Amino acid sequence: MGERQRRILFVTGRLAEPALREVLAGLEPQAGFEAEVQVMPISVAALMPPRWIARHLKVSPGIEQIIVPGHCRGDLDTIREAAGGVPVERGPEDLRDLPRYFGQADAHRSGYGAYTIEILAEINHAPRLSRDALLAEADRYRRAGADVIDLGCTPGETWAGVGDAVRALRDAGHRVSIDSFDPEEVTRAVEAGAELVLSVNATNRSAAPDWGVEVVAIPDQPGSLEGLDETAGFLSSRGVPFRLDPILEPIGFGFAASLERYIETRRRFPDAAMLMGVGNLTELTDVDSAGINVVLAGFCEELRIGSVLTTEVIGWARSSVAELDRARRLVHHAVARRTLPKHLEPELILLRDPEVPRFGRAALEAMAARVKDPNWRLYAEDGVLYAFNNAMFLVERDPFVLFDQMGVSDPSHAFYLGYELAKAKTALTLGKAYRQDEALRWGFLTEPETSHLERRRQQGGAVGPADADYNSEDAPKFP
Repeated sequence: MGERQRRILFVTGRLAEPALREVLAGLEPQAGFEAEVQVMPISVAALMPPRWIARHLKVSPGIEQIIVPGHCRGDLDTIREAAGGVPVERGPEDLRDLPRYFGQADAHRSGYGAYTIEILAEINHAPRLSRDALLAEADRYRRAGADVIDLGCTPGETWAGVGDAVRALRDAGHRVSIDSFDPEEVTRAVEAGAELVLSVNATNRSAAPDWGVEVVAIPDQPGSLEGLDETAGFLSSRGVPFRLDPILEPIGFGFAASLERYIETRRRFPDAAMLMGVGNLTELTDVDSAGINVVLAGFCEELRIGSVLTTEVIGWARSSVAELDRARRLVHHAVARRTLPKHLEPELILLRDPEVPRFGRAALEAMAARVKDPNWRLYAEDGVLYAFNNAMFLVERDPFVLFDQMGVSDPSHAFYLGYELAKAKTALTLGKAYRQDEALRWGFLTEPETSHLERRRQQGGAVGPADADYNSEDAPKFP
């Protein structure tokens, strides 16, 4: 006979039951346990306080562990006592994370997170910033994932304070590059600790041997590779380390041809380090930058372009460093494992959700028929908003019309429902999943949101789940 498997009871609500059973079906044989699911008389499992769970819990003989949803707040000892001492734990807040919770990493994601691309984050017009502002911007870039802080200088002017600025950044633990064609400016920067110079060509390469640091070599003539071979040869002969940048051009100004130049440069210099300034596309294209950054990072990974330079000037590109930090991990995993860059990096899916759960009107009407209290449940799917309680079942496209039909008079309840309806309408507009009392998901830009119920608990007024047979011996209903 095989080894006896431990029995675990998973506590959930009605809405999450199908998804939970699907996850457990695949997880049981991998993690080596036998699962039992108890569906509580409540729609949204996140609304269950421990005392309420304890009152409804039924534990079968032989259960050795109880898992409650991660959103369940409060003292779990109440449940343990009701279960006769069976250990109780909070699971993950997202049930899709149960495999990881039980130590079963998704093979598709095994080893995920490594990367090869270095990120240079340029601080534009650095000479115009105060020291404090410069350091704050550098710290922000580093937190977002930047490896090197690039100081963008002002063409035609020599920054007298560049050395002091570089020293301040170095003292704060930053690696620094200098973006200037002015030999005097560059000399001051490298003497203070700058480790990379952007950029050199025939106009200033003669000074490069004196700097003693790595440089970025670019063509002499924009829109071509003219002079790049000569600059590379000059630097090689004098022992100057360099990276090659054929220069990415904006769409309409030779974008496709510039990609071809990167490929040609790699063919000519199969082992040379290379750099791409991706900001020439993200800053100069009317589109959110995340998708562009992923595609360009993929191009760089396949072509072994080991560093990218980005900026965050225009509004739609102001999270480019964080996007590239995630993109470089995604594309490295895809290229190294020869797997599609899909279902790997949910943090880069910002605007729309990969999947939007749908219950359908019939299921929602059936759910409404079981409701016994006046608290409103909100859903958003198929282009319409649903609101129901024990007295009404409303369906509308316009949240203002819906709210009028609800007849809410209490100011705090009205504010709460208005806030939730705004989120629901946003979800419908963009194709996102809406869950009452939970933040909409915006990838890595998601702002954690304390639910209305949790906020009330934190303020000292216990709040119970707004659902079918919840009687407020535990707590009053929320407004």
